[in-house]
Formats: sequence, structure tokens, C-alpha cells
Amino acid sequence: MKEFVISEAKAETAILVGLITPNQNEEKTKEYLDELEFLADTAGAVTVKRFTQRVNGPSQVTYVGKGKLEEIKQYIKDEEDNEREIGMVIFDDELTAKQIRNIEGELGVKILDRTSLILDIFAMRAQTANAKTQVELAQHRYMLPRLQRLWTHLERQGGGSGSGGGKGSVGLRGPGETQLEMDRRIILQRITLLKKRLEEIDRQQSTQRKNRGRLIRVALVGYTNVGKSTTMNLLSKSEVFAENKLFATLDTTVRKVVVKNLPFLLADTVGFIRKLPTDLVDSFKSTLDETREADLLVHVVDISHPDFEEQINVVEQTLKDIGCTDKPSMIVFNKIDNYTWVEKEEDDLTPSTKENISLDELKKTWMARMHDNCIFISAKTKENVDEFRDILYKKVRELHVQKYPYNDFLYPEVE
Repeated sequence: MKEFVISEAKAETAILVGLITPNQNEEKTKEYLDELEFLADTAGAVTVKRFTQRVNGPSQVTYVGKGKLEEIKQYIKDEEDNEREIGMVIFDDELTAKQIRNIEGELGVKILDRTSLILDIFAMRAQTANAKTQVELAQHRYMLPRLQRLWTHLERQGGGSGSGGGKGSVGLRGPGETQLEMDRRIILQRITLLKKRLEEIDRQQSTQRKNRGRLIRVALVGYTNVGKSTTMNLLSKSEVFAENKLFATLDTTVRKVVVKNLPFLLADTVGFIRKLPTDLVDSFKSTLDETREADLLVHVVDISHPDFEEQINVVEQTLKDIGCTDKPSMIVFNKIDNYTWVEKEEDDLTPSTKENISLDELKKTWMARMHDNCIFISAKTKENVDEFRDILYKKVRELHVQKYPYNDFLYPEVE
């Protein structure tokens, strides 16, 4: 197979498209499109316009209705007349091959969906052989049912260069740039090879995990961009890459951490996100094994995010999907330094909402629900970090005594 180059994306212009349905109200659609815009920005695209449509469900032919598609088409034409070329249109849900083919035929620009955009970011972020293999497997699985559309698209674009972009244009990194004559049989063979390669990597990593000695394993889990890597740096005093971008961490990083007199292993894992396809989770099995084999899960939450409760639900559902619901866990509400709220008037009797509830009220609510299994911190300003370390120490020591009772004398309890 021809090798491909992943390079930094040029700032292409993008239009975002989402649906308002009986199961997804206007506010929720706006939140999803906000996140989609953040994804586009992470991939190197600049969002210039959003389109939404209120429907009962997506059209099986063109996702949106004919009238809305014509409106998008007219906007693209008007922008071209004003000498501003639209590079791509990004849809907030996964599209079928038929939908992509029909939409592309009408609009005449590059069409992406949420899944292909996430895969593009993963291709940008992958550094190790393990991550690159996992990304390539996920890309091939995504491509397989869309082969006919893909080859027609690439031939028209002149080898996958995108709308005026080079090999680094958003949405076409990775296997999409390999030989056009690749057919279904070759892709299936490639998928088989990649699976075998990942199995070998998984065996090697499993051996490495077994050789780490009798130490409790703690995994930082959470939604993408909640501050897991910053928390990791704080506890381990190391320099794990941290950035205000989605999926800044793709490879799992493990560090030996000592709190007081007690050593344990701390893993920083890939972040989760809404509408994450099953194929993507399956491809990253070996990365998620650090979570599966952890003795304690530390769920990091961005308390300043307006939709943090849904993010908690997404992470909990993903943990359920990979079989990690029975593990001891705690929640760390991070970024309290960014938390904002609007104080209600004294005579305002309307119920409190996430926009006007104070941080103190939130603390009381969650601590009453979680007892001593949650804490509010700022990894950035180091607020309440000592208290966090104390709680973590007690939990890790309790697990150590349970798991290795005969080694208890090695780490006497420290106040």
C-alpha cells in the first residue's frame, strides 16, 4: 500500500448543518453544532455559516429536505460570486453513502459528517504506531460501505486534493489518499492485517502492564477537553501534552505517581465524545484497555461547560459499553475557575437552572449525591488540589490493602 502523509490542515471554510427533531430540540442542536464547530476548528477549518432544519427525522436521500438543500446551494453560489469559496459542508450526524453521493451531486463541494471529521482529527493527532494503526483501521471501516462514492469523489477532485487544498486538506487525510483502484477485497484484507497488528500490539502492552509490579492502577477518564492531561501533569509532575483542543490526547500515557508514601500508576486516556461510532470504539480497544484494567476510575468533568451533565452521561454510557461500570470511581469537577452563573433576584421564584445555580449550590447537590466520591478543583490554578490528593490517597490505599493485604506493611498509613 502506498504510504500517505499527514500534514497540517489549511484553514478551509466550512458550513455546518444540523437537524431539530422531536428527539433533539433547538437548544440541543445548537449545543451539538457548537461542538461540531470546535471539532472543525481543531481539524483546521473555519466555520462561516450554520444551517438547521426542523423535521421529524433525517431524509434518507439528502439528510435535509430539498428546499433546505437548495438554500445551502444558493448560499455557496452567492459566496463564490463574492469571491469566497466554501471548502466543505459538515453534517452533524453520520451520513450514508447514498446521502453523501446525492448531497455532493447537488452542492458540488466536499461533504463530511461528524464521524469523518473525528477520524480526520484522530489522523492528525496519532503519534505512535499503536495510535496510527487504530486510526487507519477506523478509517478503513468507515470507508468500506462508502467505496463507490469515495472513488467517484476522488477522481473528480484529482486524487483527493480537496477544494484547492493539498494532501493536508480537512477530511481526506489517511487511507482516502491511497491508490484509487483499491477495491472492497483489498480493504477487507487491509482490515484483517490491521486487526492482527493491533492484536500483536495489545499482547505487547498486556505484557508491559503485567510487568508493572504490584501497584494500584488509576485511570483518568472523561469527555474530551475537560482537563485530564492537565490533571495528569499536576499529579505526576510530568509534562503530558495538554491543549485547549478536542482529542489533544490520543495515546494513553501512564506515569508512576507517589502521593505521600504510596506509589500507584496513573493513566491519561483518550477523551470520549457524543455520537462516537461503535467502530471507532472497537478500533481503539487496546487504548481503552488501560481503562478496563484500572482499579479506580477518576472521572474528570468540566464543571464550567453548560452541558456538563450530558457529558457525564456520555462518558458513563461509554464506560458501560466497554464493561467498566462495576469499578470503584470518583468524579473530579475541574475548571471551577471558569465557572460562571447569573444570580437570581431575591423575589425570583422560578426554578434554578444550570445557568443561574451557584457553584456552592452545585457542590452541595453533588456531594449529597456522591458523598466523598467527588471533589471540585481547578487543575489550572491548583485550587483544592491538596484535598484531591488526600482523597485519592485514601482511595488508592484502601484498594491496595484489599488487593495486596500482605504488602500493607510496605506503605503504612500517613495522615
